[in-house]
Amino acid sequence: MRICRFNDHRLGVVENNVVKDVTLVTEKLPPLRWPLAHGDHFFANLSTMLPLMREAAKTAVAIPLKDVKLLSPVANPSRVIAAPLNYKLHVEESSNPAINHGVHLPGHDGFDTPIDKYGLFLKSQTGLVGPSQGVKIHWADRRNDHEVELGVIIGKGGKDISREDALSHVAGYSIALDMVVRGPEDRSFRKSADTYSVLGPWMVTADEIADPDALEFGIEVDGQVRQRSNTRELICDVRNLIVRASAVYTLYPGDIIMTGTPEGVDEVKAGNTMHVWIEKIGEMSVAVS
Repeated sequence: MRICRFNDHRLGVVENNVVKDVTLVTEKLPPLRWPLAHGDHFFANLSTMLPLMREAAKTAVAIPLKDVKLLSPVANPSRVIAAPLNYKLHVEESSNPAINHGVHLPGHDGFDTPIDKYGLFLKSQTGLVGPSQGVKIHWADRRNDHEVELGVIIGKGGKDISREDALSHVAGYSIALDMVVRGPEDRSFRKSADTYSVLGPWMVTADEIADPDALEFGIEVDGQVRQRSNTRELICDVRNLIVRASAVYTLYPGDIIMTGTPEGVDEVKAGNTMHVWIEKIGEMSVAVS
């Protein structure tokens, strides 16, 4: 199933080129009371919502996909967790001073992987947007880069998750754009501006993607190919990232893991349009302003 949020926080099921508006099923969500539990309320109750959405979609109003404004499929993640330098060729291109600015140099320094050296990092969840909301450049006098990635959305929370059990904690997958301004500041700061985390165009439920570590993906900017790779090239694969993240953070429903970007990162400026795609998920265009 392809699940989206659209327009004024409506809930939809995407079928072919239409969105079925199934927002009424959210009335079946348990009532909330303060203090709120960690995590996204919808994803915490996803197992209940899915059959209701399937049934509602049979008779729901169908809206042409081109006529809706797509938001992030996750409304309230507790965390946006990201993986640095997780493709070998991106590690190599990061030796460019225009990318590293003398900070977070790409050498492993005796560690097995860059993630063993640097760890995972967090992005502000308030910077999360959907493709129709676009990216707004915050440092117009500096280089701002696109980084296309597979986004993993947690469905079942947990701590110290084993590799064997890791994928059972996944609700689904989306396309992610991990936008970044280049400079000497901490990575989390440079990647956490409003609109610098794009997720969409919808979430494809995990049952539709048997192997998240074998997906072709890429990005074009104004028609020019910039990045193209396959998730089989991940240094730390999806299971590994879930294990690593849950060893430090208790994962909650709706948490997002951005899995890392391949080589080909480059600058975008106001007026550009990024067109991104991932096999078995879909494609989306994101305007830069």
